[in-house]
Amino acid sequence: MKRGLLCVGGRLKQSSLSEELKHPVILPKDSHIVELILAHYHAKVCHQGRYLTLMELRANGFWVIGGGKSVAKLIHGCVQCRKLRRPTEQQQMAELPKERVEASAPFLYAEKQELLKDGDDVAIVGVFSGEEDAAYEIYQEACNSLREDFKFLHTFDSEVAKFFKASPGQVVMLHPERFRSKYEPASHSLTVKDSTLASEVQDFFKKHALPLVGHRKQSNDAKRYTKRPLVVVYYGVDFSFDYRVATQFWRSKVLEVAKDFPEYTFAIADEEDYADELKSLGLSDSGEEVNVGILGEGGKKYAMEPEEFDSDVLHSFVMAFKKGKVKPIVKSQPIPKSNKGPVTVVVGKTFDEIVMDAKKDVLIEFYAPWCGHCKNMEPDYIALGKKYKNEKNLVIAKMDATANDVPHESYKVEGFPTIYFAPSNSKQSPVKLEGGKRDLDELSKFVEKHATQLSQKKDEL
Repeated sequence: MKRGLLCVGGRLKQSSLSEELKHPVILPKDSHIVELILAHYHAKVCHQGRYLTLMELRANGFWVIGGGKSVAKLIHGCVQCRKLRRPTEQQQMAELPKERVEASAPFLYAEKQELLKDGDDVAIVGVFSGEEDAAYEIYQEACNSLREDFKFLHTFDSEVAKFFKASPGQVVMLHPERFRSKYEPASHSLTVKDSTLASEVQDFFKKHALPLVGHRKQSNDAKRYTKRPLVVVYYGVDFSFDYRVATQFWRSKVLEVAKDFPEYTFAIADEEDYADELKSLGLSDSGEEVNVGILGEGGKKYAMEPEEFDSDVLHSFVMAFKKGKVKPIVKSQPIPKSNKGPVTVVVGKTFDEIVMDAKKDVLIEFYAPWCGHCKNMEPDYIALGKKYKNEKNLVIAKMDATANDVPHESYKVEGFPTIYFAPSNSKQSPVKLEGGKRDLDELSKFVEKHATQLSQKKDEL
């Protein structure tokens, strides 16, 4: 007995262990106090097993009669232990149906109205005799890498084949009724033979993906309308029941011109969807119901002078563009009156003259006035300009990319600052400065690595 508590005895007086370890207090197993003590030490060992809990309990001077069973009972009812020790569950899901995992899905009659009458994209249907058909395997291979760009369908039904006026082994492409015209075939077909390559089938898809005059939208712009030159006619495009007649009226005017220029892509676009593009063309306040722009190679843009729209007016504009008589629209700050500083200031109107000068290497920084990184780099960039000021064939330049157009697609600006080195012998393939520090030393190394006409040696600069 110690302090009125019954303790474990034993012949351990000579031991150096503490009194709690030599003579732990004996506790009954059926007591609420004991349950609290067990729960405390079980939590202290982070809900580990029975033996670790017992060891921690005894190390702190307690001996529970029948302690093993008491701890086991505690652990069995412990919510946290159940969570930690429960088996990993497996999601119970059925296998995806075959049409979900193949590049093309079976054609259903129920889709006919949606695809051919109310649809807004090309319908591609392969007609085959069965899954073992060699042409079907070639079709699937061709579809697989383009499944994100097109909706592919197939059928083994002879009645569906009759509907599309196709024979087994043929692929048919049809545009929705709203995009058909008397100037183009109602459908295009390709016969897939054993010798046909998947790449040939893919070329067929791409060649006939667009109608003569399609509807350019934000959702299909990146997939369908990347080819340049692109002639775009902007107005209130709406194919809903109340407005489709007016929409088709203006589109018919465009069709009359598009048939004469097969080398160009023509499209109509809603003026609200492309308000920013209209603004960049200088047409947002034209006052005309219909406006026209051409998106040319290298990011260049051309605007038709605002006037009452008609097919003859459009034809004259496209013909003038073809003959090189239309000047591109370039958003530009005023040309600096004096440009004698260590860093040459480039604006939209002088980009070709300075940056694309084939006689000189040019380092060009595209910046934004509000960009903190640009401001931090400015002292080093000015020092760089001073360092190479005597190099007649090297220009250190900068341009405010928020106030000027960059008229060449090779110089893409996706953040600030963006820095390119345009070698004298490779203006269409500039070298972009990626990562790393942008101090004087690193900028100098970048210039010297790619320069083609440095007159001074590195140790002389």
